[in-house]
Amino acid sequence: MNKALILFAAALAVPAAAQSPTRSPTRSITYETGPCFGRCPVYSVTVYSNGRATFTGRRFTAVEGTREFRVSPGTWRALARHLEPVRPQRGDIRYSGDRCRSMATDLPSASVTWHDPDGRRSLYFYYGCDMQRNRALADRLRRAPDLLPLGDFIGRSR
Repeated sequence: MNKALILFAAALAVPAAAQSPTRSPTRSITYETGPCFGRCPVYSVTVYSNGRATFTGRRFTAVEGTREFRVSPGTWRALARHLEPVRPQRGDIRYSGDRCRSMATDLPSASVTWHDPDGRRSLYFYYGCDMQRNRALADRLRRAPDLLPLGDFIGRSR
């Protein structure tokens, strides 16, 4: 009986990573907006899993240039969880040009890049690409910046 108890305790001591393989953790996520015909804010924000974050305002933002800030672990997890359903399994995915059956012009774009130990993956989405068919994707991408404290950088009225 003691031998069984010792084996059971030893099995519990095996690190979780050794018990089952998991997907490599994301180290950073970059969300970037592209210009439109008009005054759409153009910026990028990179958030790292350790809470460090960088905002770079390019055009039509309250802040131009680069600003450093921090996010909580909960904010990092919320952003990663929100964007995970659209993360490519590998490589890059583009929703633009020939990939679109119909395309409206003069709209902004968003791109998301995930960096993890296995490499880089990215998603580029032009908001005019098959607007009805891609509505759920567009809505998810539009909501992503709302998970971050960017109001003072982008501008609250935008």
